[in-house]
This record gives sequence, structure tokens and C-alpha cells, in this order.
Amino acid sequence: MKVVDILKTAERPLFTCELVPPLKGRTIEQVYDTIDALLCYEPAYINFTYHREEIVYRERPDGLVERYVVRRRPGTVALSAAVRYKYGIEVVPHLLCGGFSAEETEEALIELNFLGIHNVFALRGDPPRGDKRFAPHPHGYAHTNELVKQIANMNKGIYLDPDLKEPFPTNFCIGVAGYPEKHCEAPNMEEDIVQLKQKVDNGADYIVTQMFFINQKFFDFVDACRTAGILVPIIPGIKPITLMSDIDLLPQTFSIDLPKELVQDVKACTTKSQVRAVGIDYAVQQSKELIAYGVAGIHYYTLGKATSTARIVEQVF
Repeated sequence: MKVVDILKTAERPLFTCELVPPLKGRTIEQVYDTIDALLCYEPAYINFTYHREEIVYRERPDGLVERYVVRRRPGTVALSAAVRYKYGIEVVPHLLCGGFSAEETEEALIELNFLGIHNVFALRGDPPRGDKRFAPHPHGYAHTNELVKQIANMNKGIYLDPDLKEPFPTNFCIGVAGYPEKHCEAPNMEEDIVQLKQKVDNGADYIVTQMFFINQKFFDFVDACRTAGILVPIIPGIKPITLMSDIDLLPQTFSIDLPKELVQDVKACTTKSQVRAVGIDYAVQQSKELIAYGVAGIHYYTLGKATSTARIVEQVF
């Protein structure tokens, strides 16, 4: 079932979550354990992140340093299929511009279509670790709206090979990201909304936001989108604070603001369990206010850890 159809037919606000593939060399069991802990709360669907290559430098026996390209978290397509057919739950694998050619993207989409997975989430992706600026693959895309267009074209039966005879159209539902506090590279919020509208105009069916901690920023973002003519569903994304370091790293990494009261409460904690409790309480409060506002659902960034998300969902849904 497509995400947009799930949203349309839901009789109550939905709970969804996002998981990461296991590191190379690990098993799928950790993912299963996380899902098992959340399954009783009936997530409407589960997103699985996609990961580009990373550059590492290793010393050779002769003392020189050699550059290697590695993928630390492969397997998004396989993982999505395994979860889809083990649990009977809808899955939404991510697709990235960064690190992938248009041909590689088409191959991934063909595999997903073969597997009966018809929901995808299109993202530009971040620069490789250590790089300050995003550089597209030589045969890929610089912007998400181009990736969205490729997926939408396949839904029309338009593949990269113009010589295909009577190609079969796919049936993908396309999600994209929105930024209530604007993308860190956007010059201003107005331009960021213009870019978001281009993604929707190119075929995106719904939006999930970057994490935020001040609900008014989400409300203002939705108003700005509607004023700009963006009428697709907009799902808020929430991440509970779980570590003391979150109050420093999250604003630096995602260019977001944290409310003064939350920062003070976290800094007053003396144990990890106290930090998690503060994060859970704040996310519960934030989620309840969003539901009262009328959102169709809330998407939780679990990062593979189910405990905090389970306790939040238990109190909210």
C-alpha cells in the first residue's frame, strides 16, 4: 500500500519510524530486535536509510598511505525486502543522489519494483565525511528534484535507455524531505520553499520534515508551504534527546535550534538514564501538541534504538 493511501485512509494519527541498516559484517538480528520492540505499537511503515561511500586512508606495509572507498552500511534494498516479507509491514527505502549514478539508481528501483516495494524516499544526501561541499556523482544528480523526476519518469514507463521497447511503468510513491528551519545550504527560507515545491512539482507525493524541537517552527513551515502551493501531506519528524552530547551535536549537524528549557533540563542531568527520561518527556509533550494541531502522523528518528521511541509512542498513540 502506498504511503499516501495509508495517510488518506487512517482513522487516527499514525506512528512511523526510521531505522539504519546494520554495519557491514553485522547481522540483521539487531534490526529485527528493534522492530520487535516497536511492533506492538503498530507502526504504519518503516523507513530504511541508504548510505553512500566513505573514504578511508590505510597505511601500507611500505609506509605509504593508500586511499580506499568503502560502504559501511550496504543492503538497504535487501533489508527492506526482508522486513517487508517477514513482518508484512510497508517499508520505505531511501534513495540518494550522492555517490550514485542515474544508472545505479534505476537498477535499485528495478529491484525494488521486482520485490513489490512501491514506496521510496528521495534525498540528495550529505557530502562524504570530511568534505564540506556536496559534489554529485559524475553521472548522477546534484539536486533531489532531479532524482524525483527520474522516479516519476519510470512511473510513466520512461527509462534511461531510449531504445527499450514498450517498457513497463513502475508504481512508486515518492517521499521527500522538508526543512522547518531551512536546509543548511539554502540562502533563506523562501528559496528553500521554492526548491521544495520543485520536488513536489516533479512528482513527490508527500513530505517528511527534518527533526525539529520547536513546534512553532513546524507550524510556520506548513503555513509557508501551503501559501506556496505545496498541498501534499507534510509529516513532522521527531528525534528524542538520548545523550548529553545531543544538545551540542544536533544543532551543529542539522542547523536546528533547541529550546532553552530543554537544554537546561538536559544539562541538569547527572546520569544517562536521566537524559533519556528528559528526552522522552519532551518528545511526548511535543508529539501531543503536534497531534492536537492535526498532523496525519509523526515520524520518529530512532537511529536503531527502540527504547525511547517505544516509551514515547506508548504515551502518545
